[in-house]
Amino acid sequence: MIQATGSDAGKSLFVAGLARAASNRGLSVKPFKPQNMSNNAAVVAQGHGEIGRAQELQAQACRTPSSVHMNPVLLKPQGPQSSQLIIQGKVHSSLNAQEYYSHKLSLLSHVTESFQKIQHNTDLILVEGAGSPAETNLRKNDIANMGFACHVQAPVILLGDIHRGGVIASLIGTHALLSPIEQKLVKGFIINKFKGNPDLFSPALLTLSQQTSWESLGILPWFQKASQLPAEDSMALESPEKSFPSSESTLRIAVPLCPHIANFDDIDPLRLEPHVQVSLVKPHNPIPKNTHVIIIPGSKNTSKDLAFMRAQGWDIDILAHARQNTWIVGICGGFQMLGQTLHDPHHIESTETLSKGLGLLPVSTTLSHHKKLSLSHGICSLNQQKISGYEIHMGLSSYTDSSPSPFAHIGDNQKPEGACLNHIIGTYLHGIFAHDSFRQHMISLWKNNQDSQSTFSYPQHIDNTLNDLASHIETHLNVDHILSLARPCP
Repeated sequence: MIQATGSDAGKSLFVAGLARAASNRGLSVKPFKPQNMSNNAAVVAQGHGEIGRAQELQAQACRTPSSVHMNPVLLKPQGPQSSQLIIQGKVHSSLNAQEYYSHKLSLLSHVTESFQKIQHNTDLILVEGAGSPAETNLRKNDIANMGFACHVQAPVILLGDIHRGGVIASLIGTHALLSPIEQKLVKGFIINKFKGNPDLFSPALLTLSQQTSWESLGILPWFQKASQLPAEDSMALESPEKSFPSSESTLRIAVPLCPHIANFDDIDPLRLEPHVQVSLVKPHNPIPKNTHVIIIPGSKNTSKDLAFMRAQGWDIDILAHARQNTWIVGICGGFQMLGQTLHDPHHIESTETLSKGLGLLPVSTTLSHHKKLSLSHGICSLNQQKISGYEIHMGLSSYTDSSPSPFAHIGDNQKPEGACLNHIIGTYLHGIFAHDSFRQHMISLWKNNQDSQSTFSYPQHIDNTLNDLASHIETHLNVDHILSLARPCP
C-alpha cells in the first residue's frame, strides 16, 4: 500500500509508474483505492459504473481493463459540505461530511468485497491511500489508510512530499501519530518530488531512519512529464507546470475555471497539441478577446457554476464572443449551461428550482436522481468523423424548438446526441478529444477548415509517458527491493 504525508504528494503517479514497471516485468498488476474523493471520474471498461480518473490511468499503466472494484468508494463533492457517494460504481446517496463519517464503517464490507474480486488472476495489487494516515480526526473507522492496511495486513510505503517543504517533520510527525502496530506496517519511506542535489539531503535520510526506524527507500526526483498525464485533483489546474503552454500556438482556446469543474482532463489532448494554446481562465480575469474557441467543461454543480460564471462576468464575455462567431463548446455541464433553462425540481444541486442558462442553444435541461453512465460510439454531424466517448451525468436535455442539429448520432440506431447551432456546440460526451482523427478534424474546423497538419497521437503519448515514468522510478529507486516488500493477500 502506498500512503503519503498529505494530499497531492504524488501517490497516484507513483502507483501508476510502479504498476507499469511491474507490468514490464511480466506481472499481472491491478490498482486499488478503497476510498477516493474526486470530481474527475471515468466510466469503466468492464461493468457499468464510474471510478476515480487516477484509477483508470493506473489500470492503463497495468495494461488491464478498468473495473468498478478498483475504486469501490468514490466521493464527488457537490458543495462546501456535501458529496455524492458512489459505491462500486453506482450512486448511493448525497451526504454531508458528518453523515458520511457516521456511515463510513458500513462501507468496509463493500471495500472488502471489491478487494477480494480484483485478486482473481492477479500477481500484484498496488493499493493507494488517501490524504494522510496521521489525520487523527479521521482515524475512527478509517477505510482509506491505516484502517485498510491493518484490515488486510498490507505492507506500507510512505511518500514524503519535499516540494511543499517540511518533509522531515511530516514524516517524523506521521510516525509519532501512528500506533505501534501501524508503525510496524510501514516498511520504508520515499522522498518524492525532489529538486536539487540529493547528496545534500543524505544526512536527513539518516535522521529520519533513526527517528522512525523505517528504511529509507530512496529519493525520487521531480518527474518533469507529470503534467502530461491526466490529473485527478483540480489542484493540478492551479500549477503553472500543468498549463501546457505552447510557444508556436496558432489556435487559441479559453477554458473558464469554475469551482465545481469536473472531468477537466477532457481538454488535456488539446493542451498537448503543438499548434494549440489553451488558456485556463481563472476567477477575476476576463476571457481573452483574441480567443478562437471557448470550451465550457463539465461541472459537478451546474447551477452553482452558472451563477459563479455570471458573478465573474464570463457570461457577458461568452455572449460577446458568440456574436463574433467564436466557436463555443459546452461539454456535459457546460452543455447544460449553454441552454435556455436548467430545472432542478428535486433540489439536487441547488435550492433554486429554475435557473436561466446562457441561451445560446434552444435546449432545456431537467435534473433527476437518475445518473446516466455509458460508453458511446457514433458519427459526428459536423465532420462525419467517427466519435467515441463516455457519458456521466444527471439530467435530461431536450430541444425547445427544431432549429439545432444533433452534435452526433450514437449507436446502431443513430440516436441524436447533443446540439449544434451555427458556431455553438453542446454534447454530453466526455473524452472525445482523446481520439486523434476526431480531434484533428475539429481543430481544422475551428481553423476555418485549414489542415491541422498535426501528427500528434494522444493515446500513444500517454502510453509512452507511462513508460517514461516507470523508467524514471527504475533509475532512482530499487524497484525489485520495493516489490519484494509485498506480501500474499489474505
